[in-house]
Amino acid sequence: MFRKVMSATIIGVNCIPIQVEADVRNGLPGFSMVGYLSSRVREAQDRVCTALRNSGFSFPAKHITVNLSPADVKKDGTGFDLPIAAALLSAFGYLDFACLENVCMAGELSLSGEIKGIKGILPIVDRAVKEKCRLCIIPKENAKEVEMIDEIPILAVENMRELADCAALKNWGAVRNSTKKWEDAVYEGEWDFSEIAGQEAAKEAAVIAVAGFHNLLMIGTKGSGKTMIAKSIPSIFPALSKEEAMEISGIYSAAGLLSQENPIMKTRPFRTPHHTASPKALAGGGQIPRPGEITLAHKGILFLDELPEFSRSTLEILRQPLEEHKICISRVSGNFQFPADFLFVGAMNACPCGYYPDRNKCSCSDTEVAKYMGKISGPIFDRFDLCTEMKQVPKEQLWKKKKGKTSRELREIIKEVYDIQKERYQGKENSFNGRLKGQEIEKYCETSLEGKKLLKRAYEKMNLSVRVYHKILKTARTIADLEKSEKIEVSHISKAVSYRALEKKDW
Repeated sequence: MFRKVMSATIIGVNCIPIQVEADVRNGLPGFSMVGYLSSRVREAQDRVCTALRNSGFSFPAKHITVNLSPADVKKDGTGFDLPIAAALLSAFGYLDFACLENVCMAGELSLSGEIKGIKGILPIVDRAVKEKCRLCIIPKENAKEVEMIDEIPILAVENMRELADCAALKNWGAVRNSTKKWEDAVYEGEWDFSEIAGQEAAKEAAVIAVAGFHNLLMIGTKGSGKTMIAKSIPSIFPALSKEEAMEISGIYSAAGLLSQENPIMKTRPFRTPHHTASPKALAGGGQIPRPGEITLAHKGILFLDELPEFSRSTLEILRQPLEEHKICISRVSGNFQFPADFLFVGAMNACPCGYYPDRNKCSCSDTEVAKYMGKISGPIFDRFDLCTEMKQVPKEQLWKKKKGKTSRELREIIKEVYDIQKERYQGKENSFNGRLKGQEIEKYCETSLEGKKLLKRAYEKMNLSVRVYHKILKTARTIADLEKSEKIEVSHISKAVSYRALEKKDW
């Protein structure tokens, strides 16, 4: 007797629908599984048979064949236990064939028959919605993770006996989640912008970076507040929309990084990998590639502190994702594409001792300084929209403790700029100035005549690349938006150029 159930598998961060087919017939007793399976999937036959017997189900000695289709897609993980068990129960007559039609399910079985939670349940349920399944059956342990999905009835079960009992109910007794109002969540970080003494230029650069999603580099003496500003940046980001939160949560669910306490990512991720991180840790890797740091930072911030201490090969990995906002990884088993649209923030000293250019304290030779700065290639420097220098805070500013705008105040200002950009790019895939490309730059970055003249002089005298020229123009667009100006003026170009003055050659 032949039966089939729909399930899904996670490939990278994408979810692929899988048909679990079971055939039971007379013949030499045995259990075989086919369909390009990993060892973890093959082990399912022992878990399923034992779990069904311990749940009170008995079946005659038959020849059992289970196929996971399509056969050219590698299957991994333990989520196929539940659909395999359901298909076998139907084949042996415990479940009606009609009740499995157009139903998606996933879950791991323990030997006792308990249905255990799995990683990646959020993209699996989302795939079930896209495939127009009539309901989805998941482990009760994962129920909180999908509580924001209300497009499909969801049944959360604890064990196989409960599954069999629910099968007798109309539509399995599954119900849709009640529609919940999306509640904005504010990042509660360690630092507030008002607590940062001095460094007004760097703080302004951070605001511009967040407002238009521009990459930011901070260069300066040690202890001048580079890390503190970077860690304060998440606090000035406006709240995530429901769509953005679900997209981020889907990535973290596929990576198995969602917690039971916080199953939905309501604040932007802030990733700070150590400088010993390998290229694979940053980009993602493995035989079946898993998301790396740049994908986990999607829609959030990737902060690399002590930038020159990272290996050259690790930093060069960033070239493609910083331009295309995605990363493609090729393996023998296929090509994998991961999202990587993040705000890149870097921090570094200008020399090994950390005091340059203060020659009263710095003991590094010019050769050592050049070698240290040379660890960052020109193309990587080019990919920063903003570059700001930070020196030691004068004691007067430190003792007076004159506080500037709070993170909450800056967040409201940036939210207004987001609204301006959202209206400007309505209907477009892009929604930030920093993501403008090609003809979009010419269309949306309307510049005054004097501004064009200044930009032309800067291009010639500073020997800028075309990439940097466009980045200055996009940064000026954000500065103009912060000042509620429809046209880019000379002052906006001037400020954008000033944040590109710190080129590697100048050091």
